[in-house]
Amino acid sequence: MSGRPGDPARDRELALALALAPALADLARPIILGHFRQALAVDRKADLSPVTIADRAAEAAMRRLIGERFPAHGILGEEHGTERPDAEFVWVLDPIDGTKQFITGKPLFGTLIALAHQGRPVLGVIDIPALDERWIGADDRPATLNGRPVRARPCPELGEAMLYSTSPQMFVGPDADAFARLVPAVRHALFGSDCYAYGQVASGCADLVVEASLKPYDYCAPAAVIRAAGGVMTDWRGDPPGLAGDGRIVACGDPRLLGPVLDRLSATE
Repeated sequence: MSGRPGDPARDRELALALALAPALADLARPIILGHFRQALAVDRKADLSPVTIADRAAEAAMRRLIGERFPAHGILGEEHGTERPDAEFVWVLDPIDGTKQFITGKPLFGTLIALAHQGRPVLGVIDIPALDERWIGADDRPATLNGRPVRARPCPELGEAMLYSTSPQMFVGPDADAFARLVPAVRHALFGSDCYAYGQVASGCADLVVEASLKPYDYCAPAAVIRAAGGVMTDWRGDPPGLAGDGRIVACGDPRLLGPVLDRLSATE
């Protein structure tokens, strides 16, 4: 399989995966919502981040369905590790992006589902269970929100841009210095939306997301959605995101913003 857009075998596999992706989100939603704003145990992982039965059960259910439909595909999940990482197609799963929001009753957490082909995200779902909002994006297809096409808005000037990041605490050392240079250059900097911010960029409500300390399951789905909405996502060096990287991400609704943003971040290199 050549893997290039327009290759019939690749496109057929992507079409089948695009049909499965909403079913995966549908499967995870009731599991997650069944524990939302309920008393539940919160464990700490090795990196001290929280995890609950909802995270683990939702990912396990999605992995089972992927295994039934696409037994040759790989899976990279936050809670249950990696299977067949060298497969041509690899699903990338984050059952609850924003677990801290989830355990404190804030409804902006989401389920992230991506499919990477030869290491590059080609399909993404950002599902926000508590708000009943779902973005889907894939190669050669418009991004949608609950089935309706959406598109990122024009914003050619950095000084007019609305910037989101999950938390200023994700920037450490030189990354914190670089982010501090960027913030005064935008119109407003806001925090605390996790994956929901990427959906807002895709819908034309915000303009930028700049983050660090991420894993592939945090950014692969948003990368596909942002691209399908007419935007661009790269790392801080300007390279396309993939299954390998240093976790520093820039998402721009208007691609014209990318150069000015990278200029302000480049001193970390």
